[in-house]
Amino acid sequence: MKRKKIEKRVYGHGHTFIHQKGYVSPIDLFLAMGWLTEQKVEQWRFGKVPYLERVTSVNLAKLNVALKLLRKFAREQELKPSITVYKSWGKGKKRLLQFSKSGQLHMEKLYVTHYVRIQNKTHEKS
Repeated sequence: MKRKKIEKRVYGHGHTFIHQKGYVSPIDLFLAMGWLTEQKVEQWRFGKVPYLERVTSVNLAKLNVALKLLRKFAREQELKPSITVYKSWGKGKKRLLQFSKSGQLHMEKLYVTHYVRIQNKTHEKS
């Protein structure tokens, strides 16, 4: 998949999520693009998968491109970055979940950052 095609999909889904939910997250984006399934995300959330990238249907290069394009989209739309903590589900001690194979802080931060629409005071009472 070419970068332009990925960009078109990221921007299209990004606009949809911002309109519907007021924010966009990488997991929502990858689900919408068909790169993840709800079942795979659930397996990861319950700790049955060591890191999320392992269960995506595309290669790491495409994921990286999409994450960078999502950040670009968010800057252009003046969305506020918001770090979200992902902890395991289920019984027992809750642990932080890992997104990337490398576990590098820079990559993990890209995955845990949600982009939130900032409400203008003139638009709050719509």
